[in-house]
Amino acid sequence: MSPPPVAETEAQRLKERIYSTITMLAVVVGLTEWDDLTYADTLAVIVATALGLWLASIVADAQAHRAVHARRARRHELRRMMYVSSPLLLSAVGPLVMTGLSALGVFDLDDALLLAAGVETASLFAWGYIGGRRVGGNPLVALVAGGLDMAIGLFVATVKLAAGH
Repeated sequence: MSPPPVAETEAQRLKERIYSTITMLAVVVGLTEWDDLTYADTLAVIVATALGLWLASIVADAQAHRAVHARRARRHELRRMMYVSSPLLLSAVGPLVMTGLSALGVFDLDDALLLAAGVETASLFAWGYIGGRRVGGNPLVALVAGGLDMAIGLFVATVKLAAGH
């Protein structure tokens, strides 16, 4: 038995959110390695990353739709594509808030980026934990699931730093 359409759509949205969180984590960590980083640079990279992910997802969905259905997506299908991919834009919220607080003098820009990376990492842990609990896992199993999700994000960030980006 397949899941109801609403559950499947929400699963796809969560997949997009987790994917974009891992990507944004890597970008934010990479920004900490830049010399003479300005607020404008930071904002531009964060916004461009989120918008680029979102637009790439819509283009890929539209192309896949044409290839499979031999026609362009109809208006309601395009709206669904945009709805499913919209969480890609949310990955920018934490880093933008932290950058804004830094611009207001709350803390240094490098500290803001590290805090943003921490927020992104914590969200990966939370989704893993919640997912572990939802499939009936006890708290220990859910902690392991959260830890594994978090470890994947940290691995991607570590690779990004090791590559010198």
